[in-house]
Amino acid sequence: MEFGVNIPTYGDRATPDAIVGWVRHLEDVGYHLAMVSDHVALTPEVERLFPAPFYDPFTTLAWLAGQTTRIGLGTTVVVLPYRHPLVMARMAANIDRFSGGRLVLGVAGGWAPGEFAAVGAHYERRGRVSDESLAAMKELWTREWAEFRGRHVSFGPVATGPAPVQRPHPPIWVGGHSAGALRRAVRHGQAWHPTSVPVGYLRRVGLPGLRRVAEAEGLPVPALAPRIKLRVTERPLPDDRRLLGEGTLDQVRDDLAELDDLGATHVVLDTTFPGETRRHPAEHYWGMLERVAADVVDLSTGRLR
Repeated sequence: MEFGVNIPTYGDRATPDAIVGWVRHLEDVGYHLAMVSDHVALTPEVERLFPAPFYDPFTTLAWLAGQTTRIGLGTTVVVLPYRHPLVMARMAANIDRFSGGRLVLGVAGGWAPGEFAAVGAHYERRGRVSDESLAAMKELWTREWAEFRGRHVSFGPVATGPAPVQRPHPPIWVGGHSAGALRRAVRHGQAWHPTSVPVGYLRRVGLPGLRRVAEAEGLPVPALAPRIKLRVTERPLPDDRRLLGEGTLDQVRDDLAELDDLGATHVVLDTTFPGETRRHPAEHYWGMLERVAADVVDLSTGRLR
């Protein structure tokens, strides 16, 4: 497995120096991926969980591409209906170029109705728009001239360069847990990217559902690349009351062993919790990530200790 971290790019502690400090620290420790999240309009429902300011993911990753040399850079996740696929495809290809082929594009359909309204997107159509956006972006990444004719996305012909370094395109990780999200992951994703799931969910519910969709579609099952919470406690937490990644280091180790057994190729650790961005300095969370690297997983091999 390879290991990434969701870095906080929102809240009053999020400054350019803080963001690059996070990523350089992760690169020094040996983590494989630094990932950022996405909100465009901080409506009250969004700002309550993710306080302002909130840095744009594409702009942030383009800047970080020039501030780093080894670590992969990605999104967890970009909300597909907020931007036209022509814009997203070009920005993603540019970042893949600037970084020398280090981009992972995590995507999802979104959850905040007020934010959809603020940007003029249709909340009820978000799944269909997401599907067409991904299909259109693949055309833009793989052709010198591209056109697309769908119900919600239509353009072309347009010249598409520069192409991304990674061919045919950067890895697409599709988030979400609904039936539509699972279909989207099977049809368009190199990996399914579930987030913040309870203990036992992936084995009992998520992966069986993903396999049923893949069988029905006649397509391969995408890889598993979850984002899990990381909250290290001194005392064990009950399994029926915790998310994957929460608990003692032994519980975290058991969770990662479970993911390894399920065939996960990547695991993104998320130390961010809504409402906690003001509670601790970055060094508090770096300490947890260093303990995982020292006591739980050998980042140089991706194997558990």
